[in-house]
Amino acid sequence: GQEVIAGNIIVRQRGTKFHPGKNVGCGRDHTLFAKAAGVVEFSVKGPKQRKYVNVVAPAAIAGA
Repeated sequence: GQEVIAGNIIVRQRGTKFHPGKNVGCGRDHTLFAKAAGVVEFSVKGPKQRKYVNVVAPAAIAGA
């Protein structure tokens, strides 16, 4: 995914179509932003099949 630094806006949205995952914060207007530098990754989890946005450290991806 896209590389981001801390503070970058990842998703602007109305309501929580996407939920914050690892290293992602949620603003007052449901905007998702990066809390740490890394690479954006989307995933679907849980019984309700919710979409989550994560920021994964580049070293974690290189080791996988």
